[in-house]
Amino acid sequence: MPAEALAQVLRQLGDMFPAAEYPALTIGLGAVDDAAVYRLNDEQAIVQTVDFFTPIVDTAYEFGAIAAANALSDVYAMGGEVIFALNIAAFPPDLPVAILADILRGGADVVRSVGAPIAGGHTIQDKEPKYGLVVTGLAHPARLLTKGGARPGDVLVLTKPLGTGTITTALKQGRAEPGHVDGAVASMIRLNRIASQAALASGVRAATDITGFGLIGHAFEMAQSASVRLRLDFDALPWLPGAWQYASAWLLPGGAHDNHKYYDGWVTYTKKLADWQQTLLHDPQTSGGLLVATPPAGLATFTSYCAARAQPAWVIGEVVAGQGIEIV
Repeated sequence: MPAEALAQVLRQLGDMFPAAEYPALTIGLGAVDDAAVYRLNDEQAIVQTVDFFTPIVDTAYEFGAIAAANALSDVYAMGGEVIFALNIAAFPPDLPVAILADILRGGADVVRSVGAPIAGGHTIQDKEPKYGLVVTGLAHPARLLTKGGARPGDVLVLTKPLGTGTITTALKQGRAEPGHVDGAVASMIRLNRIASQAALASGVRAATDITGFGLIGHAFEMAQSASVRLRLDFDALPWLPGAWQYASAWLLPGGAHDNHKYYDGWVTYTKKLADWQQTLLHDPQTSGGLLVATPPAGLATFTSYCAARAQPAWVIGEVVAGQGIEIV
């Protein structure tokens, strides 16, 4: 759903659940964050999220695995660990049920890989397949990662390359090279669990995962929540092979244009970019990486933790005083 429309819808619900009436709901509709958080006691809080979407790749198993990794990501973006999940699926009655079985198997393998079970779920008939998860996790209430935790002087680190939206768009149009698709699929299936653990180990206060609103959209949410300015180094940004090739040919998803239109008013371009490069910064990601704001003293710990576990990490900018996003 486009960011502007979603914001209008959520504004109507924001006042219905005041914090004074639900004191244990640490993070809910009133906060622009990645998952809901409900405090159980001084040591435990429930972290819960839901996510599902239509197929973005041609292989049923890979679609299920990507959808599951994407859903789990919101728990990791909050600093939690997954404890169980529920399936959500819609499936056309005229397709072989073996396809649905492969989708569910892909999701189940991803959830099982983190030591958590799928405990049930719900399915309906629909014209187009859809799949995702309700994910429940646990976190320490005092060690949550939130969008509002960034402070001037923090270093910005990204843990996955960008470009999944434009590559999968090229795939849908039959113009993507197989190797580029394979690279995007591998990136989307990779979990953000190690990156989340690295953040907790290095004293990080702020994180978010880069998904449907693109790098700029999610960076802006972080900047707005923390009342700071995020300065992004365009030349330091990592891109999946093929992303520039397809974006320069304007094989960009509709969501990239929607995001660009909505968020561009908060972006300052110190660096001159081509129109397609600006739009590519708004490319909606599926199962993207974490954007982490780490204090300078924790940067070496974060990067060494990631390196020891084959988790990529790129320094892409800094947090400064001010508002909005600056591209340098």
